[in-house]
Amino acid sequence: MNGSSRKTAAGASWLTVMLLVMSAGPGYAQATSGSVAPIEKYLMDRDAEIALARSAAPETISKDAEVLVLGRQGYETAVKGSNGFVCLVERGWAVGFDDPEFGSLAIRAPECHNAASAKTNVPLTLKRTEMVLAGMSKEQMRAGLNAAYAEGKLTTPVGGEICYMMSKGQVLNAAAGHWHPHLMFFVPLTEGTTWGANVAGSPVMGLSDKDNRVTTFVVKVGAWSDGTVASLEAH
Repeated sequence: MNGSSRKTAAGASWLTVMLLVMSAGPGYAQATSGSVAPIEKYLMDRDAEIALARSAAPETISKDAEVLVLGRQGYETAVKGSNGFVCLVERGWAVGFDDPEFGSLAIRAPECHNAASAKTNVPLTLKRTEMVLAGMSKEQMRAGLNAAYAEGKLTTPVGGEICYMMSKGQVLNAAAGHWHPHLMFFVPLTEGTTWGANVAGSPVMGLSDKDNRVTTFVVKVGAWSDGTVASLEAH
């Protein structure tokens, strides 16, 4: 769900490492102490969610992307796309199961996945959401993910998967704000050093998530999706 400067990369979920998001707006609490609140607490105005999801990537990409929004029964297609990209807004159950902000009501993480990532990472989001809606515990969710991978219902990245997270409206955790606009590249579990990640002077952060069976490499970029300049300094 990879990261940011919230934690060191080792062992965290991908979203855990980069998610730093805007306030969730009136009526939304900041966190839920590691638990999931009723689904109604996570819902947004439909048009606002479409706009937020599209803001994950430059308009030249997101204007023709499929857009998913969260409803009471899970994610549903709000806008059909034509370029293979899929944009959506992740919620607090996308972070690592051991993250203290698991279930946070503050988290709003707009993402735009290319066609390859839409085949591996988007189904993972849908599966985690399905399990949350079923009221599963974290341990049940872990077991459910393992079963889904074993049965071929979920597949691991093969390379070529990219996700844009360049929204000014992203709230990746309650403490760090919007963090930085960035790109995420997904590969099968591997050592970060293969990409030169997590070493002094490298612009690449890498983290491995065993639950989601993926290593994510995060690269900060110098502008938000609307073209305005963003700082590349450490957050």
